[in-house]
Order: sequence, then C-alpha cells, then structure tokens
Amino acid sequence: MTDLPIERRDIAGFDGLPIAVHMVGQGRDLVLIHGYFSNAWTNWIRYGHAARLVEAGFRLILPDLRGHGDSAKPHDAAAYPADALTDDNLGLIEQLGLSDYDLGGYSLGARTTVRMLARGATPRRVILSGMGLRGLTQTLDNGGYYTNVLTNLGSFARGTSEWMTEAFLKTTKGDPVALLHILKTFVDTPADVIAGFAQPTAVICGADDDSNGSAPELADILRDGRYYEVPGNHMNAVTRKELAQAMVDFLTA
Repeated sequence: MTDLPIERRDIAGFDGLPIAVHMVGQGRDLVLIHGYFSNAWTNWIRYGHAARLVEAGFRLILPDLRGHGDSAKPHDAAAYPADALTDDNLGLIEQLGLSDYDLGGYSLGARTTVRMLARGATPRRVILSGMGLRGLTQTLDNGGYYTNVLTNLGSFARGTSEWMTEAFLKTTKGDPVALLHILKTFVDTPADVIAGFAQPTAVICGADDDSNGSAPELADILRDGRYYEVPGNHMNAVTRKELAQAMVDFLTA
C-alpha cells in the first residue's frame, strides 16, 4: 500500500528554507501533518492511511515538518523560533492557494494544527489524533523526556521506553540536533482558545495513549468535538488501520 503515485514539491518555509510537501490522490484537499521524530511517509503512507483516504476521495497534502524528513534540518538555533512550524504550515496553505480544505495531524502534527487554528486557519473540518488537552495547553510537559533521549543516545537499556523511542528515531533517520531545536518552537494554546474553535473536530486516539493527557477531555472542551477511540498506544496506534477508517468516517459523514 506504499506504491502510490506521490508528487513531491518544495515550498518556502517562513525564512525561505525548503519544506518538502508530498501530494497524492484527487478530490477534496486534506492537509495532514506528521508527529515528532516522524515524517510524512512513516506517519501517513507506510501503514496504508494515505491509500485509504485517497480511495475515499481526497487529495492528500503531506508536509515534512522543518527538522524532519526531506525538509531542511538546519542546526542553527535561529531557524527554530517559537511557532516556527505554524509559520511554515500557514505558509503552505497560502502558497498552495488552499481555501476549501480539511486539516489534521498526529501528535506534534495535531499540536501544529491547533496553533494554525489559533492563528486564523479556516479549514472545514479538523482532525486531532494522538493528542489530549494537556499536550496542547502544556506543550513541554514531555520535553524533558525527549531532551534526555536526544542527548543520551545509545545509553538506554533494551526494551525501555527511551530505547524504543531511539529505535524509532533510527528508522526515520532523524537528526538529533535539529529535533532538539524543534522543542524550542512549542507554544501553549490556552484552553479557552481551544474551546472557541468552531469547526467539527475529530479527536482520534489510541485506547492506551495518555502521553499527551486525556483525549476525551479534549473532545469535551471543543465546541463540536467528537471522540474516536482506536486500538493501541502513542507509538503503535498510528500503525493501525482503524486510524485511517476513523478519519474517513469523520470526514465523509
């Protein structure tokens, strides 16, 4: 399910650096943003989610975040100001001329989606997956964990959470220096701002995933939030076919 005809193009990030965007399918535009340590291919294409969404009639627009995938990975801290990922992705909307589209993301992608909404993005529908309320209002709650992993690579006991996180980093060929800088871009979004979002929003989360707080709590605070539970935890829910099906069910209802 990874042999889709994918078009690759670069857009200009907020500072002119290249941001890779992968496009596939025909139909309604759907922008999906991947999670931390990941990339568009791993998050959306590898496990069949893109194929299912294309089958359902969507044109997928899948950026690689700054510091990830095929996008620029500068080591200069100046390239990672607060809300840098939001700036890049608002620029994507503008540069691609999107006006009638849906928007979503997994984990850091969901957080970036929320920042885009807070700063004026106007998608029709929204998907927040792998995310709870705390992960939006207290964005560096897990920052110490990731800083520890990225600054102590190779030192973790096999089978520990840190070891598995490092193993995932290796599969995506992540750049530890760039990824450390990414942590500095995080911006909290107050709960009252989140509660004001008007769009129908799907909160899709693994049954055993509380890494970013409570997903049902996030769905409850939203004006039109709908909670979808899928199997798995934060690391493996993204591999389950139920994730794509929940997205299709919500977007086509």
